Amino acid sequence: MSALPGTVNKPNNSGFIVPLYTLISLFFMWGFITCMNDILIPHLKGLFQLSYLESMLVQFCFFGAYFTGSLIYFLISYYKGDPVNKIGYKNGIIIGLVISSLGCCLFYPAATLSQYWIFLAALFILGLGFTLLQITANVYVSLLGPAEGASSRLNLAQAFNSFGTTIAPIVGGFLIFEKFATEEHLSAQASRIPYIIFAVIFLLVGILIYKVKLPVFRAEAIERKGLGALAFPHLKLGILGIFCYVGAEVAIGSFIINFLEQEHIMGLTEAVSKNYLAIYWGGAMIGRFLGAISLNHKLSGTKKMAWMVFTAAAVFLLILSIVNLSFDQVKYFLLFILLNLAGFLTGRSNPARTLLLFACMNILLVITGIFSSGPVAMWVILSVGLFNSIMWSNIFTLAITGLGKHTNQGSSLLIMAILGGALIPLLQGGLADIIGIQYSFVLPVLCYGYVAFFGLYCMRKVKTTGEVTIVTGGH
Repeated sequence: MSALPGTVNKPNNSGFIVPLYTLISLFFMWGFITCMNDILIPHLKGLFQLSYLESMLVQFCFFGAYFTGSLIYFLISYYKGDPVNKIGYKNGIIIGLVISSLGCCLFYPAATLSQYWIFLAALFILGLGFTLLQITANVYVSLLGPAEGASSRLNLAQAFNSFGTTIAPIVGGFLIFEKFATEEHLSAQASRIPYIIFAVIFLLVGILIYKVKLPVFRAEAIERKGLGALAFPHLKLGILGIFCYVGAEVAIGSFIINFLEQEHIMGLTEAVSKNYLAIYWGGAMIGRFLGAISLNHKLSGTKKMAWMVFTAAAVFLLILSIVNLSFDQVKYFLLFILLNLAGFLTGRSNPARTLLLFACMNILLVITGIFSSGPVAMWVILSVGLFNSIMWSNIFTLAITGLGKHTNQGSSLLIMAILGGALIPLLQGGLADIIGIQYSFVLPVLCYGYVAFFGLYCMRKVKTTGEVTIVTGGH
């Protein structure tokens, strides 16, 4: 595994442990806040009597900020030099936290005045803060220790990001749908206090990071003219792959609560549906832990399988302890966890093959969800999260394979592709208004179809050793 191109060498220092776990708390927080959008959508839809299309402006503004922020950052880097390399990773993270806190604070006037456009503005600013955190924190985690452990550290950080997305529906749903809801259940005030709490937490984390002594890393300034990264066809295909994957994952998560409210599906209330939404995001956490073990080439086949089975069981029990559901209500999810394990075994630690298998599985699951009803429709859609798990890291690392000095430029272009999280849910919202929410899931099917194509292309065209140059970003 090679280090970030142009990055100065650093010793293997045990002093990296405290900074690493400080930043892991940050991954948890932005995973939590990102998944809160799935709670906000049905809340604001009912509050302002929105169509599905209008309610998906929540994701459009939030993830649209990723594209806007990344584009601005790319242009500044291209013409003036890398901003983070000038101000330092630590300062970049702190600035990102302050911007995120400001976005959360704007929920107070939005809720007080009960204005949808202020909610959207708050989400856009929050997304801008997260963009800077994505650009800085992910790379910084990869630098905190030996290069050969970068992938392991990032997988650990992303697993805690998934833990945040798993508990957000439970905690956030309780705060908005129950704790701060009025008897009519449709009050803008319900979102006011929770986001003020989040703003304070972001500031406290910023103070903690300011106080913690973090190692200083600088990259050598390398002059690059033109968009050399786009000369690589697998990168161009990978950009669209990230767009489709993020778009499909966010769109499905955004519609789950409304999907489960449908009488022919489950007819559940929002307060109950939030628990099943946690299962969807919890599946991604299970898959990421399993993916980290599957890609550990130091373990023998027998030990690897034993660790994967143990981890899957342990994380499933963790999720069960979080959600307000009994074992009998979630027992069918175990069947899909076993299917996920089988997928990893069949993939044989090959990122392109595993990506292809998981994308095909999601196509089958979503199609089944479209043409079925009741518990079957619910569980096939919820289980998509298990197979989303490795898509970000596999698409990203395959796309930047062999880019050499163009790796950073290619990475910034891939981060811009998070725009899929803004546009795909919006398009699915428009489809839902026309053909119904269940049939609108045909759009994620098309997205996973492209991801499958990208996996097949990389199996044939991209040679990998199973090792990663660098992984940045992630939902």
